[in-house]
Amino acid sequence: MHAMTAAHRTLPLGSVVRVTNLKTGRSAVVRITDRGPFIKGRMLDLSLAAAKAVDVWGPGLAKVHMEVLQTPASLDSGGRWAVQIGAFEGEKAANDVADHLSHRYHTAKVLRFSSVIGSWWVRVRVQDDDRHRAEEIAHDTHTPEGSIFLVRLD
Repeated sequence: MHAMTAAHRTLPLGSVVRVTNLKTGRSAVVRITDRGPFIKGRMLDLSLAAAKAVDVWGPGLAKVHMEVLQTPASLDSGGRWAVQIGAFEGEKAANDVADHLSHRYHTAKVLRFSSVIGSWWVRVRVQDDDRHRAEEIAHDTHTPEGSIFLVRLD
């Protein structure tokens, strides 16, 4: 929370990016250390220290420009990819989606877990962690509850 860090769904962990608040022009360099945000329309979750540096802390949300400065792995090839679906209010809804996906995608590993805020999530790990296959599943999957995101696990 007090380090200059951020969460991003698909940049390799350890990547370094410059984030600039488009309204104020304030910017900061942060390291990607976590996955998220899992809210449609958002590309980045900043730590408290980073949010203060970029002048996002007060309003909570801001339009930003993100410039990738350094990555520990290729952005175009490799990586371990999955599909994450959430947040379900109840465990039963998550279990129903997970069971359906397990039957539909026999070679995938389907996990369900609860988050720290109490909602439930489903993650589909495709065979060989293949990005193309994960993108297909993300595109072809629909749920009445929760949102669907492509995530990089490394």
